[in-house]
Amino acid sequence: MSKENKEPHFSMQKIYLKKQIFESPNSASVFGTDWKPETTLDLNIIHNTIDDDRHEVTLTVEVTAKNEEIAAFNLIVDQAAMFIISGFPEDRLEEALNSACPSIMFPYLRETVDHILLKAGYPPLMLAPINFDAMYKEKKAKAH
Repeated sequence: MSKENKEPHFSMQKIYLKKQIFESPNSASVFGTDWKPETTLDLNIIHNTIDDDRHEVTLTVEVTAKNEEIAAFNLIVDQAAMFIISGFPEDRLEEALNSACPSIMFPYLRETVDHILLKAGYPPLMLAPINFDAMYKEKKAKAH
């Protein structure tokens, strides 16, 4: 059966934590201040084809926080997942890998970030939902 005649299929096979780095160099100083942090957040999506139908998607988030000009923490998390995607034309596959997959994965990433921060003695960030579809369309529009 040729690729074009395949029935479309999309499923997540596994979700896993690929990398976790947490540094809190000034915990004792930070915990002695009122917690009103300045945070920066960077989010990145990468995907790799494992074989014809298996794809690994990785959401990377880096969060840095300062409180009263004191470095509070730096957190990097790579949340990854394995997806089986077949029977999609190339443009729809790209959209799935950059929009649908990250949308499914994001709640897991948010939970991982909050869990790490709670274990470190900080309040959870409760990352706001992200419209990955709009991000993908904007990135695609800039590329053309």
